[in-house]
Amino acid sequence: MLRRYLTGEGFEVSVAAEGAAMRAALERQGADLVLLDLVLPGEDGLALIQYLRKAHGKLPVIMLTGKGDVIDKVVGLESGADDYVAKPFHLRELLARIRTVLRRAEAAPAPAPVPESRGDLYEFQDWHLDTVKRELRRPGGERVELTSGEYDLLHAFAGSPNRVLSRNQLMDLVKGRTWAANDRAIDTQVVRLRRKIERDPKKPELIKTVRAAGYIFATPVRRR
Repeated sequence: MLRRYLTGEGFEVSVAAEGAAMRAALERQGADLVLLDLVLPGEDGLALIQYLRKAHGKLPVIMLTGKGDVIDKVVGLESGADDYVAKPFHLRELLARIRTVLRRAEAAPAPAPVPESRGDLYEFQDWHLDTVKRELRRPGGERVELTSGEYDLLHAFAGSPNRVLSRNQLMDLVKGRTWAANDRAIDTQVVRLRRKIERDPKKPELIKTVRAAGYIFATPVRRR
């Protein structure tokens, strides 16, 4: 149904029933945008969007799913989706969202890169963030498991210590793209990161909230 409708609106559409078929289609002909269902055989939509973000960077993704709860939307957007449409939806609404996301992707400015050179090591309060291995070690050397989003967020903070960063600035640094999504997704990532690096996440000493402005990484950082 979607293929017939979108083809009639001037789009070239390829349909893939699961992850392997999607990868093959992208390798074969590429794409300007992916409509990705959350519930799929084998790998689900959340796993596939993580693959898309790693392998295809800025490729726009709209998630389609029957799950309409707020938490499902938040998880989808945090995983990197540009938009989220819950079933049932009107075809014209989906068409409008597709065109909006495509326009936004075309107009998005090149992001300000996080300064990085091979061999960068950030040190703060005896913590070590290795940007080559993409790993964090706590005082004493124990490795801390970070998600991709948590690592990127900490890297952004470590690269701009003692500087207030707005949510929009953080989203640009973390995603390297313009978000139209709920900017509270950054708040959720900050909460998760605090749980891993703060002595008391409820009274943070490293990642502090600056009311009505954003966040600040309130500690000296040595880079070598």
